[in-house]
Amino acid sequence: MKKKQTAESRILEADQTRTNILEVATREFADKGLAGARIDEIAEKTNSSKRMIYYYFGGKDGLYEAVLERAYGHIRKREAERLFETMPADEALRALIELTFDYHASHPDFVRLVMNENIHHGDHIGKIPGIKERNRSVIASLKTIIDKGVAARLFRKGVDPVDLHMSISALCFFNVSNRYTFEANFGVDLGSPKTQKKRRAQIADIILAWMKAD
Repeated sequence: MKKKQTAESRILEADQTRTNILEVATREFADKGLAGARIDEIAEKTNSSKRMIYYYFGGKDGLYEAVLERAYGHIRKREAERLFETMPADEALRALIELTFDYHASHPDFVRLVMNENIHHGDHIGKIPGIKERNRSVIASLKTIIDKGVAARLFRKGVDPVDLHMSISALCFFNVSNRYTFEANFGVDLGSPKTQKKRRAQIADIILAWMKAD
């Protein structure tokens, strides 16, 4: 005799189904883009159905936006967990750079999702409620680190935290986004552990040298 589901077990099952859909959809959208990914294929690879996907996400665009929201939420959560503001400024900045590099290196799907969304001129990310405010958390952390570093005479004055974030992101992003073209052109595998270790340290050194007080 089949046991009757409790409200709690139904909620847990729904959460698991939703998570499974998002994980599969992340890979599909990262590999094929919004245009190439198919709801039918995503449904086939999950413990759900096309109807269930529409029930949870309202359609393909809604699913894509949920995937983007989840991807950005993961890196912001990792940053918040490290409590960079409690460290000495130079150590905090190096640790944040290293975390950013490691996250990009271990989550190439995130990089591909960002690249795909830029192909669409950022049309979908702007529709996600509260995404801009949530992503501002890294800017607030950087401002705290900068201010602490300036007060300790470790960092120069006048650095905009948005500029700093852009520089860190650009250097870490390149290592994943240009891995295959860079290897084809220059014979350097940016994905090899040895190259990643070297490049990780170089990026931190470059940013910290730029931030150094005169």
